[in-house]
Amino acid sequence: MPETYENAREPAVPAASALPAAPVVPTVPAVPCADPLGEPFLRTRFALPARPATFLRRQRLVDHLDQALGTPLTLVNGAAGAGKTLLAADWAAGLRSPVAWLTVEAGDRRPGVFWAYVLQSLRACGAPASDAVGVPVDASGVGRGLPAALAAELNARDRPVVLVLDEYDCMTAPEVMEQLAFVLRHAGRGLRLVLVTRTEPLLPLHRYRAAGELTEIRAAELAFTPEEAAALLELHGLSLPVDAARALVDRTRGWAAGLRLSALAARESADPELYLKEFEADRSTVADFLLAEVLKGRTPEAQDLLLRVSVLKRFCPGLADALTLRADAAPLLAGLHRENAFVEHLGHSWYQLHPLFGEILRAHLRVRLPGVEPELHRRAARWLRRSGFLPEALAHGAAADDWDFAAGALVDDLAIGRLFTGLRSDDLAQLFSPMGPEARSPAADLVRAARDLSRYDLDHGRAHLRHAEERLADDALGPADGTSRPAADAPGPAAARLSCALLEALVARLTGCPPQVEEAAETADELRRQVPAHLLDEHPELTALLLTHLGSARLWAGRFEDARAVLTTVAGTPGGASTVLLREESMGHLALLDYLNGWLDRAERKALAALSEAERAGPLRPSGPGPGSGPGSGFSSGSGPGSGIERLVLAAVAVDRHELGRAQALLEEAARLPSATRDPVTAAGRALVSARLLLARGKARAAVEAADPAVSTAVASPWAASHERLVASAAHLAEGRPDSAAEVLRGVSGDQPVCAVEAAALQLAAGRPRDAVDLLDGIRAEGPTGPAVAVGAALVRARVAEEAGDTVTARRLVAQALLDARRERLRRPFLGAGAWIRPLLATAPSRALAEGWLTPGTPRHGEQSRRGEPPRHGGPSRRGEPLRPEPLPPLLVAPELSGREHDVLERLARMMSTEEIATDLYLSVNTVKTHLKSVYRKLAVNRRGEAVRRARELRLL
Repeated sequence: MPETYENAREPAVPAASALPAAPVVPTVPAVPCADPLGEPFLRTRFALPARPATFLRRQRLVDHLDQALGTPLTLVNGAAGAGKTLLAADWAAGLRSPVAWLTVEAGDRRPGVFWAYVLQSLRACGAPASDAVGVPVDASGVGRGLPAALAAELNARDRPVVLVLDEYDCMTAPEVMEQLAFVLRHAGRGLRLVLVTRTEPLLPLHRYRAAGELTEIRAAELAFTPEEAAALLELHGLSLPVDAARALVDRTRGWAAGLRLSALAARESADPELYLKEFEADRSTVADFLLAEVLKGRTPEAQDLLLRVSVLKRFCPGLADALTLRADAAPLLAGLHRENAFVEHLGHSWYQLHPLFGEILRAHLRVRLPGVEPELHRRAARWLRRSGFLPEALAHGAAADDWDFAAGALVDDLAIGRLFTGLRSDDLAQLFSPMGPEARSPAADLVRAARDLSRYDLDHGRAHLRHAEERLADDALGPADGTSRPAADAPGPAAARLSCALLEALVARLTGCPPQVEEAAETADELRRQVPAHLLDEHPELTALLLTHLGSARLWAGRFEDARAVLTTVAGTPGGASTVLLREESMGHLALLDYLNGWLDRAERKALAALSEAERAGPLRPSGPGPGSGPGSGFSSGSGPGSGIERLVLAAVAVDRHELGRAQALLEEAARLPSATRDPVTAAGRALVSARLLLARGKARAAVEAADPAVSTAVASPWAASHERLVASAAHLAEGRPDSAAEVLRGVSGDQPVCAVEAAALQLAAGRPRDAVDLLDGIRAEGPTGPAVAVGAALVRARVAEEAGDTVTARRLVAQALLDARRERLRRPFLGAGAWIRPLLATAPSRALAEGWLTPGTPRHGEQSRRGEPPRHGGPSRRGEPLRPEPLPPLLVAPELSGREHDVLERLARMMSTEEIATDLYLSVNTVKTHLKSVYRKLAVNRRGEAVRRARELRLL
């Protein structure tokens, strides 16, 4: 129980003698039957308002109001129709203490009238003041003795009186407020004052709040919850699911009157649920209520302000002044918010209208000021543009059908890259979708080109890009949006030309023309020096996009180290959300580079890191094409994060490790993503993995068909072409045409080490050992090559030595190949080597090196610790056991999980929820989620079912 009023720390108050000076007005001890004006007391003002049959008691609010019995002052503050009065009346009706109820009216601003009604309300509840208090006889004032005598009598009471002043916002007389504050201070435990009001009363609330002597119920608490709204509708004979009620609550913000009026109207509708979902607020009783209660009582200036800002989602005084062409918005908005006039304060001088009120005002605006709405949007767009609020400026430019302005603002701000990065790209594309041919500026054509290219519509995208470039060549008018801006901040035509260079680089990348990408990148580098540095800093995605296009083009051209340099720069680009998808894409390309250089383990790690980056980008990723595997490809919900290229790399690694089922699953996951089928690198990667998987399963002819990327390019890629030849050669060999197999390989050079060693193995299988060795000797690696190259080369030379009768050298080379392959778990070169290798693998040294990862068995003691692998289950291999290409045992080398991660995984397999796992392990839900993410990353999966299935394959469960 709160401490009593006398014992609580009271704020400093003036003594009785410090009351404002007032004329001494005589009072008489008689019990009056009329107010000081001689008019009879209106008994309805003392009666508790009746609760309608559809009234819903909300116990949470009643319980909160019960705290009023322990504090001197209670404030129930909310907008018109918030349910304040009925709440207070329902609560007061259940009290045992005497409750004096008074509905305040405008006439009570005269002190004598107000106090006469207060004293009469006390008599009506059975707690009359004595004759010593007296009664006012003059409407204009009361003697200073009346407040003091009343406070003294209340303070002497054994049981407190609850005085409820409803509609207290009608009271604006400072003299009355000071007298009421005095009585409250000195009545002690004898008075509990409850003010029901739309506005803040002129009382020192901060003092009561600091002393813990104030009970407050405000608009946020008065708002109905979805569950309460559903219950209210039930009372009106409407059954609505909670989800539908939640949508209605979102639209009305839980406003009591809005819910009740909507429910009454819905009862008359043939489809109440549909009505509540789609009703037109401006044609409903809600509109009548709000216009009568909120708008009509305002000054002409306030009404004009409300009507004009109704076109805005949020506004500040400066923006509102731009729409009214006045300078009075600041005090008007502050007053409207203070009076709970459905103007909500967002903080930092920004406001918004209640959604329903905004709908009604917009409709009212079209009636009272027809034709002004587009101009208001235009003014708002320019103010927001000048103030640095680009997204909102674009939205209002579009609403005004001022497409040249909107497109110009986007281009001038160097923000055209946002159409590709996933950061509001869908919103931008949708915003500009209504733009018609009437927009003829270069910026409008650039936006059209970007929108088309983001959907891989190359024909239309290139046509719009050419139009933009032609118009820019003839246009010397300064900023692309046609607006005036300070010269120091104006990028001028350079911003549009830089956007052109970005789109040219994208077109060249998609058409497989690396020289044109290089040219566009050089042009962009020169133009970057001509635009303000702060714009480049605000849009790091533009530079990251250019470098990503450049890196992809260099990768396509086979310039691996040059590609790695720029892609590594993008992977390390700061910029948060605006570059996260580009970082993911660059890491996916870097993973592919490692794979093409023979580094399986590195490729896997980078691909998994790209997927982790994609997880963080999930909410930003567009539902259609965006950055990722081409200029980018988003994912639809349910398909998991990532652009596709990282999954292709993981699938390729799985093929080389002979995890064919896993490779197939990853390939199918990548196929489900709306990935960049027109991006040459991704298309070639998909063709490479598909063909290699089919070859591993002995489907040579299908592999040849799958090896064709089916993407037309201006320049052929050396590595893509080489891999296509390797598949064709393997198919010829499988079908008994060794000469044809060797002939196909003539186009494979030593510039692609991985391709060269595979070609050497095929030449050897075709009976051409000299050509095989020449290929190995001719390898010219641009950078360090990985274990896949060393393993392939060692096996080719081992076979050459074995066929030449040099068994010692062959065994040594096979042993070296096993050592190098074991670290990467590289199985395919051994499985596809042929019968010649089996006797060599059957020797004791080779068996020991192969056990536990290539052949069944458990590695020797200490082997796991050197490789960081857990012990595996399975019996030892038998001497001379033939090595079968498929099926192999389940993958024998599993990632190492921590003890806690294993605990979480076990419970995951039992179908326990995250919350149940947390409870079972005495962990927080966030900690369990962290362990789950780590498990998913180590198992290279994205969902629970995949994790359990993968763990069982790895014998972790």
